[in-house]
Amino acid sequence: MSWLQAMVLAVVQGLTEFLPISSSGHLRIVSELFFGADAGASFTAVTQIGTELAVVVFFAKDIVRLVAVWFRGLVDAGVRRTQDYRLAWYVVVGSIPIGVLGLLFQDYIRSSLRSLWITGAMLIVFGVLMGLAERFGRQRRGQDRLQLRDGVVMGLAQSLALVPGVSRSGGTITAGLTLGLDRPTAVRFSFLLAIPAVFAAGLSEIPHVFEASSHGLQPSAAQMVVATVVAGLVGYAVIAWLLRFVQRHSVYLFVWYRIVLGLVVFGLLGFGVMQP
Repeated sequence: MSWLQAMVLAVVQGLTEFLPISSSGHLRIVSELFFGADAGASFTAVTQIGTELAVVVFFAKDIVRLVAVWFRGLVDAGVRRTQDYRLAWYVVVGSIPIGVLGLLFQDYIRSSLRSLWITGAMLIVFGVLMGLAERFGRQRRGQDRLQLRDGVVMGLAQSLALVPGVSRSGGTITAGLTLGLDRPTAVRFSFLLAIPAVFAAGLSEIPHVFEASSHGLQPSAAQMVVATVVAGLVGYAVIAWLLRFVQRHSVYLFVWYRIVLGLVVFGLLGFGVMQP
């Protein structure tokens, strides 16, 4: 991997991690289209550590409060009746599915599931599902009305993002809207839900990112560190923008973007411009 490739992929990761358009899918497409090779699942997972650090910084007050309440609630029955204590548990419970499925199917995640045919199809299918959730979801519940069911269902939706093209934020936001959460609540909970899973995945993939591969781009340690930092800085700006955007706008912009991009991927594969 060259420094140009590392920086381009880092910026792509930062721009797309929090938008419901699939960062792993974009890294797969960009690396194949412009560099003729797959950046790899490990590179994707490790750079996500940077974007999740951006979440931790952006929501630092919320995270500190939830962690403190969670620990106090383990010994104080009164604290266990608060919404913050329940919210902390929803994040814990919702993080379990992606961890279990990631371990069970890690070989497929690194190989066959990275086919660009699959990526293109998932961009379109989950774009349509997100559009339907925006159209028919009631969007009447805020953060104070989150339930355990929301954590479980959105956690299951997050696990689908193990397949490039689905989008972790896209899956969780779609699930949240379907369950009746309003857009800002679905987006904020999606950010919080990602923290344990993404950090765990990124840390577990660090040893694999430097393994020699005949089909992927292999970064140096320095490139990996700088790419992770760059992804985090870009991601921080995207968080601030997205939270403002969903306050006033629907997610249809992302729906149409996903569908068009999926069709473009199919066209490029069909004409042999990219290899699957």
